[in-house]
Amino acid sequence: MSVVDIHQGRSPVILGLPHTGTDVPADIWERLNDNGRLLADTDWHIHELYGGLVSDATTVRATFHRYVIDANRDPSGTSLYPGQNTTGLVPETDFDGEAIWKEGEAPTEEDIAYRLQHFHAPYHAALAAEIERVKAIHGVAILYDCHSIRSHIPFLFEGKLPDFNIGTDMGKTCDPAVEAIAVDVTTAAQGYTSILNGRFKGGWTTRHYGQPDQGMHAIQMELAQSTHLKTESPPFAYDADKAATLRTHLKTILTRMEDFALNFRK
Repeated sequence: MSVVDIHQGRSPVILGLPHTGTDVPADIWERLNDNGRLLADTDWHIHELYGGLVSDATTVRATFHRYVIDANRDPSGTSLYPGQNTTGLVPETDFDGEAIWKEGEAPTEEDIAYRLQHFHAPYHAALAAEIERVKAIHGVAILYDCHSIRSHIPFLFEGKLPDFNIGTDMGKTCDPAVEAIAVDVTTAAQGYTSILNGRFKGGWTTRHYGQPDQGMHAIQMELAQSTHLKTESPPFAYDADKAATLRTHLKTILTRMEDFALNFRK
Protein backbone atom coordinates (compact mmCIF):
# COMPACT_ATOMS: atom_id res chain seq x y z
CA MET A 1 0.00 0.00 0.00
CA SER A 2 1.38 3.39 -0.98
CA VAL A 3 0.89 5.74 1.96
CA VAL A 4 1.00 8.94 -0.09
CA ASP A 5 -0.34 9.95 -3.49
CA ILE A 6 1.50 12.78 -5.22
CA HIS A 7 0.60 14.83 -8.27
CA GLN A 8 3.39 17.17 -9.29
CA GLY A 9 2.43 20.49 -10.84
CA ARG A 10 4.30 23.69 -11.60
CA SER A 11 1.95 26.13 -9.89
CA PRO A 12 3.24 27.80 -6.72
CA VAL A 13 0.16 26.39 -4.96
CA ILE A 14 0.43 23.05 -3.15
CA LEU A 15 -2.68 21.32 -1.82
CA GLY A 16 -2.14 19.23 1.31
CA LEU A 17 -4.69 16.47 1.90
CA PRO A 18 -3.84 14.67 5.15
CA HIS A 19 -7.28 13.34 6.07
CA THR A 20 -9.07 12.09 2.93
CA GLY A 21 -7.50 8.63 3.00
CA THR A 22 -9.52 5.59 4.09
CA ASP A 23 -6.89 2.85 3.85
CA VAL A 24 -6.44 0.87 7.07
CA PRO A 25 -4.03 -2.09 7.14
CA ALA A 26 -5.77 -5.38 7.97
CA ASP A 27 -3.98 -5.85 11.30
CA ILE A 28 -5.08 -2.39 12.44
CA TRP A 29 -8.60 -2.85 11.09
CA GLU A 30 -9.01 -5.95 13.26
CA ARG A 31 -8.32 -3.86 16.36
CA LEU A 32 -10.95 -1.20 15.60
CA ASN A 33 -14.39 -1.61 17.16
CA ASP A 34 -17.61 -1.19 15.20
CA ASN A 35 -17.63 2.54 15.88
CA GLY A 36 -14.05 2.92 14.69
CA ARG A 37 -14.80 1.01 11.51
CA LEU A 38 -17.26 3.70 10.47
CA LEU A 39 -14.19 5.90 9.79
CA ALA A 40 -16.56 8.78 10.52
CA ASP A 41 -13.85 11.39 11.00
CA THR A 42 -12.68 11.25 7.39
CA ASP A 43 -12.49 14.49 5.40
CA TRP A 44 -15.03 13.03 3.01
CA HIS A 45 -14.67 13.88 -0.71
CA ILE A 46 -12.31 16.80 -0.12
CA HIS A 47 -9.90 15.65 -2.86
CA GLU A 48 -12.86 15.58 -5.25
CA LEU A 49 -14.08 19.00 -4.09
CA TYR A 50 -10.71 20.62 -4.84
CA GLY A 51 -9.98 18.61 -7.97
CA GLY A 52 -9.11 20.75 -11.00
CA LEU A 53 -9.58 24.11 -9.29
CA VAL A 54 -5.96 25.02 -10.06
CA SER A 55 -4.99 23.12 -13.19
CA ASP A 56 -1.30 22.78 -12.39
CA ALA A 57 -1.33 22.63 -8.60
CA THR A 58 0.71 20.03 -6.78
CA THR A 59 -1.28 17.72 -4.50
CA VAL A 60 0.08 15.58 -1.68
CA ARG A 61 -2.56 13.22 -0.27
CA ALA A 62 -2.25 10.72 2.56
CA THR A 63 -4.00 7.49 1.56
CA PHE A 64 -4.13 6.12 5.13
CA HIS A 65 -6.91 6.97 7.55
CA ARG A 66 -6.30 9.30 10.48
CA TYR A 67 -7.13 6.43 12.88
CA VAL A 68 -3.93 4.74 11.70
CA ILE A 69 -2.05 7.92 12.57
CA ASP A 70 -2.97 11.56 12.15
CA ALA A 71 -0.70 13.20 9.58
CA ASN A 72 -1.74 16.63 10.85
CA ARG A 73 -0.53 16.13 14.42
CA ASP A 74 2.81 16.94 15.99
CA PRO A 75 4.93 13.75 15.83
CA SER A 76 5.94 14.39 19.45
CA GLY A 77 2.31 14.01 20.50
CA THR A 78 2.08 17.58 21.83
CA SER A 79 -1.48 18.87 21.75
CA LEU A 80 -2.34 21.56 19.21
CA TYR A 81 -4.98 22.96 21.55
CA PRO A 82 -3.89 22.56 25.17
CA GLY A 83 -6.79 22.45 27.59
CA GLN A 84 -9.39 21.73 24.88
CA ASN A 85 -10.93 18.45 23.79
CA THR A 86 -9.17 17.14 20.72
CA THR A 87 -7.84 13.89 19.24
CA GLY A 88 -4.22 12.86 19.40
CA LEU A 89 -1.47 11.61 17.14
CA VAL A 90 -3.06 8.16 17.12
CA PRO A 91 -6.62 8.81 18.25
CA GLU A 92 -8.14 6.75 21.04
CA THR A 93 -11.60 8.22 20.44
CA ASP A 94 -13.59 9.71 17.61
CA PHE A 95 -14.61 13.38 17.45
CA ASP A 96 -17.57 12.62 19.73
CA GLY A 97 -15.30 11.26 22.46
CA GLU A 98 -16.40 7.67 21.82
CA ALA A 99 -13.89 4.80 21.84
CA ILE A 100 -12.76 3.53 18.43
CA TRP A 101 -10.66 0.53 19.54
CA LYS A 102 -11.73 -2.84 20.89
CA GLU A 103 -11.14 -3.27 24.61
CA GLY A 104 -7.45 -3.89 25.21
CA GLU A 105 -6.54 -3.07 21.60
CA ALA A 106 -5.68 0.63 21.90
CA PRO A 107 -2.36 1.42 20.21
CA THR A 108 0.77 0.98 22.31
CA GLU A 109 3.87 3.16 22.31
CA GLU A 110 5.48 0.59 20.00
CA ASP A 111 2.51 0.85 17.62
CA ILE A 112 2.79 4.62 17.56
CA ALA A 113 6.54 4.51 16.87
CA TYR A 114 5.97 2.10 13.98
CA ARG A 115 3.21 4.21 12.47
CA LEU A 116 5.30 7.37 12.79
CA GLN A 117 8.05 5.71 10.79
CA HIS A 118 5.92 4.03 8.14
CA PHE A 119 3.02 6.47 7.66
CA HIS A 120 3.49 9.91 9.22
CA ALA A 121 7.14 10.40 8.24
CA PRO A 122 6.74 9.32 4.57
CA TYR A 123 3.81 11.69 4.12
CA HIS A 124 5.75 14.64 5.46
CA ALA A 125 8.90 13.67 3.58
CA ALA A 126 6.87 13.79 0.37
CA LEU A 127 5.22 17.08 1.33
CA ALA A 128 8.55 18.69 2.27
CA ALA A 129 10.12 17.51 -0.99
CA GLU A 130 7.30 19.03 -3.04
CA ILE A 131 7.57 22.30 -1.13
CA GLU A 132 11.27 22.49 -1.92
CA ARG A 133 10.67 21.60 -5.57
CA VAL A 134 8.02 24.29 -5.98
CA LYS A 135 10.13 26.86 -4.15
CA ALA A 136 13.01 26.07 -6.49
CA ILE A 137 10.78 26.97 -9.43
CA HIS A 138 9.20 30.14 -8.06
CA GLY A 139 11.25 31.19 -5.06
CA VAL A 140 8.02 31.01 -3.07
CA ALA A 141 5.32 28.44 -2.33
CA ILE A 142 1.86 28.44 -0.78
CA LEU A 143 0.75 25.34 1.08
CA TYR A 144 -3.03 25.29 1.31
CA ASP A 145 -4.06 22.53 3.68
CA CYS A 146 -7.49 21.14 2.83
CA HIS A 147 -9.80 19.91 5.60
CA SER A 148 -13.43 19.35 6.51
CA ILE A 149 -15.40 18.47 9.62
CA ARG A 150 -19.00 18.04 10.72
CA SER A 151 -20.62 21.33 11.59
CA HIS A 152 -21.97 20.10 14.95
CA ILE A 153 -19.57 18.27 17.29
CA PRO A 154 -20.31 19.19 20.94
CA PHE A 155 -17.24 17.29 22.18
CA LEU A 156 -14.96 19.64 20.22
CA PHE A 157 -16.83 22.94 20.06
CA GLU A 158 -20.07 24.62 21.05
CA GLY A 159 -22.85 25.40 18.62
CA LYS A 160 -22.57 25.28 14.86
CA LEU A 161 -19.23 25.67 13.16
CA PRO A 162 -18.93 28.40 10.51
CA ASP A 163 -18.77 27.20 6.91
CA PHE A 164 -15.25 28.50 6.26
CA ASN A 165 -12.69 28.17 9.07
CA ILE A 166 -9.38 29.78 8.15
CA GLY A 167 -6.30 28.96 10.20
CA THR A 168 -2.99 30.82 10.14
CA ASP A 169 -1.92 30.43 13.80
CA MET A 170 -2.87 34.04 14.46
CA GLY A 171 -1.15 35.30 11.32
CA LYS A 172 2.18 33.56 11.91
CA THR A 173 2.15 31.07 9.04
CA CYS A 174 1.71 33.23 5.95
CA ASP A 175 2.04 36.72 4.52
CA PRO A 176 -0.86 38.99 5.56
CA ALA A 177 -1.85 39.21 1.90
CA VAL A 178 -2.39 35.44 1.71
CA GLU A 179 -4.54 35.50 4.82
CA ALA A 180 -6.45 38.50 3.45
CA ILE A 181 -7.31 36.66 0.24
CA ALA A 182 -9.01 33.87 2.15
CA VAL A 183 -10.79 36.28 4.47
CA ASP A 184 -11.96 38.60 1.70
CA VAL A 185 -13.34 35.83 -0.52
CA THR A 186 -15.10 33.93 2.25
CA THR A 187 -16.55 37.06 3.84
CA ALA A 188 -18.01 38.10 0.49
CA ALA A 189 -19.42 34.63 -0.29
CA GLN A 190 -23.18 35.05 -0.04
CA GLY A 191 -25.00 32.43 2.00
CA TYR A 192 -21.89 31.30 3.87
CA THR A 193 -20.36 32.07 7.24
CA SER A 194 -16.65 32.34 7.95
CA ILE A 195 -14.11 32.92 10.70
CA LEU A 196 -10.38 33.52 10.96
CA ASN A 197 -8.43 31.66 13.66
CA GLY A 198 -11.51 30.56 15.53
CA ARG A 199 -11.76 27.02 16.92
CA PHE A 200 -9.31 25.89 14.22
CA LYS A 201 -6.13 27.94 14.00
CA GLY A 202 -4.19 25.61 11.73
CA GLY A 203 -2.90 22.15 12.46
CA TRP A 204 0.66 20.94 12.84
CA THR A 205 1.20 20.98 9.08
CA THR A 206 0.32 24.65 8.76
CA ARG A 207 2.32 25.64 11.83
CA HIS A 208 5.34 23.50 10.91
CA TYR A 209 5.74 24.57 7.29
CA GLY A 210 4.52 28.16 7.49
CA GLN A 211 7.66 30.29 7.37
CA PRO A 212 6.67 33.43 5.49
CA ASP A 213 10.06 35.07 6.02
CA GLN A 214 11.51 32.17 4.00
CA GLY A 215 8.93 32.47 1.23
CA MET A 216 6.96 29.49 2.52
CA HIS A 217 3.35 30.41 3.24
CA ALA A 218 0.88 27.98 4.81
CA ILE A 219 -2.81 28.30 5.49
CA GLN A 220 -5.48 25.82 6.58
CA MET A 221 -9.06 25.77 5.39
CA GLU A 222 -11.47 23.73 7.50
CA LEU A 223 -14.82 23.48 5.74
CA ALA A 224 -18.05 22.54 7.47
CA GLN A 225 -19.17 19.34 5.76
CA SER A 226 -22.69 20.71 5.42
CA THR A 227 -21.31 22.90 2.61
CA HIS A 228 -20.72 19.94 0.27
CA LEU A 229 -22.30 16.75 1.67
CA LYS A 230 -25.92 15.63 1.47
CA THR A 231 -25.77 14.68 5.16
CA GLU A 232 -23.01 14.74 7.77
CA SER A 233 -23.68 11.10 8.66
CA PRO A 234 -23.24 7.77 6.86
CA PRO A 235 -22.95 7.34 3.94
CA PHE A 236 -21.51 10.89 3.83
CA ALA A 237 -22.64 11.31 0.24
CA TYR A 238 -21.24 14.11 -1.92
CA ASP A 239 -23.74 16.78 -2.96
CA ALA A 240 -22.70 17.89 -6.42
CA ASP A 241 -24.99 20.91 -6.45
CA LYS A 242 -23.76 22.24 -3.11
CA ALA A 243 -20.20 21.51 -4.15
CA ALA A 244 -20.52 23.35 -7.45
CA THR A 245 -21.41 26.57 -5.67
CA LEU A 246 -18.72 26.11 -3.06
CA ARG A 247 -16.09 25.36 -5.70
CA THR A 248 -16.54 28.78 -7.29
CA HIS A 249 -15.38 30.42 -4.05
CA LEU A 250 -12.56 27.94 -3.47
CA LYS A 251 -11.34 28.48 -7.02
CA THR A 252 -11.29 32.23 -6.48
CA ILE A 253 -9.24 31.80 -3.30
CA LEU A 254 -6.70 29.51 -4.93
CA THR A 255 -6.45 31.52 -8.13
CA ARG A 256 -5.81 34.72 -6.21
CA MET A 257 -3.22 33.00 -4.05
CA GLU A 258 -1.51 31.67 -7.15
CA ASP A 259 -1.43 35.18 -8.63
CA PHE A 260 0.04 36.54 -5.41
CA ALA A 261 2.81 33.95 -5.45
CA LEU A 262 3.60 34.45 -9.14
CA ASN A 263 4.03 38.16 -8.53
CA PHE A 264 5.76 37.84 -5.17
CA ARG A 265 8.79 40.16 -4.87
CA LYS A 266 8.54 41.08 -8.57
